[in-house]
Amino acid sequence: MSSHEALLKHVSIAAKDTALVATFAIDGNIPGSGAYVVGLMAAGPDYSHQRRLGIEFMNGEAVSFFYFSHDGTEETFDLEGVEHSGNTITGHFPLSTVLGLSKGHLMTAFSDADGRDYQANVPVEEAL
Repeated sequence: MSSHEALLKHVSIAAKDTALVATFAIDGNIPGSGAYVVGLMAAGPDYSHQRRLGIEFMNGEAVSFFYFSHDGTEETFDLEGVEHSGNTITGHFPLSTVLGLSKGHLMTAFSDADGRDYQANVPVEEAL
């Protein structure tokens, strides 16, 4: 399975206790070779405050679980917060990564394959 066949089909987020649970359903399976990233882009209505949350895979295995903000804040999290099997990837991000977003915020999903933007502006079903 190549990364070019791993399209995001459905992305949802929900707040659960102190976690932001993001579920990414892909068409096909997590690519078994190369780099593949799924994530969320959250922003204020005018895009002046942006945050990216992501999960990176290398050769089919999760290798990085991260957050960064336009203000230079960067964090990596323990991979224990990532679950994946076949065509479903779930990340348990700290809820604090999206705190402070104003009403009317924008939330979309993205994927990157081998360092190139692959999909952007994928709709996210929110239950916050």
